[in-house]
Amino acid sequence: MKPTRQRLVILALISTATLINYLDRSVMGVAKPELVKELHISPEVMGLIFSAFSWTYALAQIPGGYVLDRLGTRITYALSLGLWSAMTALHGLMTGVAGLVSARLALGLAEAPCFPANSRVLSTWFPQNERAKATGVYTVGEYIGLGLLIPVLGWLMAHYGWRSLFLIVGVIGVAFAFLFYRLYREPQDSAANQAEIDLIAAGGGFSGGTKPMDFSWANVRRLISTRQIAGASMGQFCSNSTLVFFLTWFPSYLADERGMSFIKSGWLVSLPYIGAALGVMLGGIVSDWLIRVTGSPTIGRKAPIITGLLMCASMVSANYLDSNNAVIAVMSLAFFGQGLAGLGWTLLSDVAPKEMMGLTAGLFNFFTNLAGIITPLVVGFVVGATGSFYGALAYIGLLGLIGTLAYLVVLGPVARVQLD
Repeated sequence: MKPTRQRLVILALISTATLINYLDRSVMGVAKPELVKELHISPEVMGLIFSAFSWTYALAQIPGGYVLDRLGTRITYALSLGLWSAMTALHGLMTGVAGLVSARLALGLAEAPCFPANSRVLSTWFPQNERAKATGVYTVGEYIGLGLLIPVLGWLMAHYGWRSLFLIVGVIGVAFAFLFYRLYREPQDSAANQAEIDLIAAGGGFSGGTKPMDFSWANVRRLISTRQIAGASMGQFCSNSTLVFFLTWFPSYLADERGMSFIKSGWLVSLPYIGAALGVMLGGIVSDWLIRVTGSPTIGRKAPIITGLLMCASMVSANYLDSNNAVIAVMSLAFFGQGLAGLGWTLLSDVAPKEMMGLTAGLFNFFTNLAGIITPLVVGFVVGATGSFYGALAYIGLLGLIGTLAYLVVLGPVARVQLD
């Protein structure tokens, strides 16, 4: 019997949800130039507003992962998607800093289960030799959504104001939450035939499910103490700092430092995001190919990530370029590298203990999303103090080098952690 391809339907669902997720959290970056004019917000305060999202997003990762293990993917994902989209729409009704900070806090709290759930879906629905490509497909939604829709969002803001961006994107997300709940199922409850379920199980998927362990801080400490989880978390923190910069301050860097507007510059400002999308897709293809050729998950997962982090570090060279076209080229290379490094979630699905997939993913996302707290604040204070992005780009470049060392030195072999 030929295996069905129901897993591709599931992949389409989480790809669309991920696109909406990153569009929701990045709309603030597009709206920022007009928003700060209307509400008279300084760079330091804007850094605080950008950062507020990650305060609750990071803190909710561990409990969010535990809830995911208990309630399952379908209910957790649909609720999360609907709530975060409603919170996005709420941004458009705010009239001051306190309201915007509150909306960002609520958005971070609601989005917390998304990537732990994505990781769980990956381990449930895909054999190991397909996971990197699958990760590339759903992760590319982050960048395609930003790259192709930023000019559209710029046009909407120019014609209907910055508040319209939050309201439109929020309504779309709420509608998709209902569709996700209607369509998502676990493999054994889906339209997948037995041949596809056997294919998933033979490749290390958990089609039959695994009973989750009870939450305890002792289990959290055990996870942190493993070099696989610690090294991956450190490296992903550094990679995520580049992503956070592009989601928050990059539009302002182009507008304020380089004098490039979304309307006048057209699709040129989309090139870094498209570069990141290509990096994500290529990283998945190369990673799975390396595993097939070498038989080593360690080589297959680490090589693209390390290469990508070194590309992220190249961002600092934009400080020495006068040509806006050259700056766009450098930023495209750096964001392409961040796309390659996005394989960190695939690597996590390879090393996380079977009985603590949700908790491990939540813990991993907690540490990596500390970047969402720290990076916007650092950039905001640097820009406010110096009037320039020079130090901010140097900071991002340095983290690229630190992340490289984390994967080279701290992270050991890519093998599933076994807990007694």
